[in-house]
Parts: sequence; structure tokens; C-alpha cells
Amino acid sequence: MSRTHDLLVAGGGPAGLATALHAARAGFDVVVAEPRSAPVDKACGEGLMPGAVRALRALGLTISGRPIEGIHYVQGSRGAKAMFRHGPGLGVRRTSLHAALHAAVVEAGVPVLPVRVGEVRQNATGVTEGNAGLRARWLIAADGLHSPVRRSLGLGVTTAGPPRYGLRRHYAVPPRSNCVEVHWGRRGEVYVTPLGPELLGVALLTSERSPFERQLDSFPALAARLPAAAAVTPVRGAGPLRQKAHTRVHGRVLLVGDAAGYIDALTGEGISLALAGAEVLVDQLRRGTPLGYEAAWRRATQRHRLLTECLLGARRHPALARRIVPTAERMPGLFAAVVNALA
Repeated sequence: MSRTHDLLVAGGGPAGLATALHAARAGFDVVVAEPRSAPVDKACGEGLMPGAVRALRALGLTISGRPIEGIHYVQGSRGAKAMFRHGPGLGVRRTSLHAALHAAVVEAGVPVLPVRVGEVRQNATGVTEGNAGLRARWLIAADGLHSPVRRSLGLGVTTAGPPRYGLRRHYAVPPRSNCVEVHWGRRGEVYVTPLGPELLGVALLTSERSPFERQLDSFPALAARLPAAAAVTPVRGAGPLRQKAHTRVHGRVLLVGDAAGYIDALTGEGISLALAGAEVLVDQLRRGTPLGYEAAWRRATQRHRLLTECLLGARRHPALARRIVPTAERMPGLFAAVVNALA
């Protein structure tokens, strides 16, 4: 009979690797199933908020990148800037983040197997997956935005409203500042993240299905700074972004990271939430209260979910969307308070 692990983590992205690292350090026997070779790249804003930097530091990880000192909202000639009060964020390539987490997990003695988790069967004592026959007391579904585990267990929820998508490309262009620029347009937003002395990450969030270049052209001042010849990576995309789950706890299956539910990338908190979710999940297992993970996850993500829903609600109404940046400009103290409440 195959070995029964304490935890089988389905998915070796940041959420899954952080969960595995927390679990290994808490004394659990963990195995990660990830069919892709590290490091894995994907569409990502690549700006870590200060909370994510602190969470990585708590895991003993120091990742090199470009310090981020704040957020700069831009809409035409209007603008508002909020500086972080509790330490910097970090602009870092997704591949660098993934490589550092993967190396830490391997160093902790956690096997990362080239396996895609198949059909999930569970009983009162554990879970067995159908491809490699791996068995564990708990299965952690960290398999991303369109989680196959979530789908196979019927935990997905149909969402309303127009879908939003993310597109990302890199440009060999010097950053103008150490802030993430968020350019607000009529149909979407563009996030410009400093990643190095001569490198910018440019991520576009939109409900339109048209090429990256065409959408970037609707931000003419920004597009003029980003000539096509300076593009150094192809466009990567992700979406639809909004994904809901009925619950984060389903028998002996627990969902974490994007698999646990995702609203939008609008506030740039995806990695922070993944790391926070990993920590509270393992804490509940360590306490012997796995059913408490649902409430703990809701508490850890409540502030972010509320703000993101409010901003998305405004985005759906053109008159309100046009007021976001001017309001932040007129009320800089409030804007800074909101940004730092999430940082």
C-alpha cells in the first residue's frame, strides 16, 4: 500500500509552495504535485505589496527585486500618489518569486512530484488522487484560478457581470519612479511596475477581448513611453479573473490561493492573499481545527475583498469610474489610508 502523507498539495505555484513550506516547518509530512517544471511563468502584475514582502521574510526568504515605495494613480492629467508607511513593496519577476519558493521547499525536504492530480476520492480518514495514487490525510487544492480540483468537486459558483482579463508584457524601459503606476482608462487599467534599472512590467486589466497593443493605444501618453521595439517578452494572458467557490473546506479537501476564490487583480493583492491563506490554513491544521479554516480565510481576506468589490462596482459605472482618480487627488489622506490599510 502506498504511503499516506499528512498533506498532498495539488499545485506548485506560490500558494501551494508557501503552504508546503509552512506545513513542513510545522512538522507535517508534505508532498507537492506539480506537473510543470520550475520556475513557472504566468500573467502577473509582479508587484508585491509590503504585506507579501513581510510574509516572505517570515518564511525566511529574501528575494531580490526593485523596491516599491507606493502607488500612483493616473488618469489623463490627474494623479494621486500614496506612499507605503510600513516598509516597501517589491517589484519582482514572477519566475524569480517562484524559483525562490521552489528552492526553499526542496531545501525543506518536501518532494515536488511531476504529477497532475487526477480524480479525487475521499473518505473519513483521507484523500486519494487518481493519477499516481497519492494518498494523504488532507488534500490542499492550490491549483490556480481555474482549479481542476474545485471544478471536479462541484465547488465553483457561476459569477455575474462582464468577465475581466489580465494581459502582461515586459519592456526594456527605465522606471520613472519607485511607485507602481495605475493608469485608469475608460475600459480598463494598466499597471506599470518597476522591476529593474531598465525593466518595466506592464499589466492590463480589461473586460475587452482585443490585442494588447490595441488596448495600450487607448492610453496614448503611456503608449508613447513603451515603443514596440522595447518589448522583451511576449504577451501572457489570464482570465476570466472572477472565480468563486461555495466553500474553502470540503471534507478533507481545503482550497487555498486563487483556487479558493478570486475577485480581481485591481488592488494587486493576489500574492499577499495567497501567502496569508497558506499561513492560516496550516495554522488551523496545526491546531487540529481544519473546519476553522473557512472563517479564518474570510477574516484574513475580508478587507481586501470589500475594497476590490467597491472598486469593481465603481468600474462598472462610467460616471463613478471617472471620479476615482480625481477623488483620490482631492483627498490624499484618505487615499493613503486606504492603500496602507491593504499594505
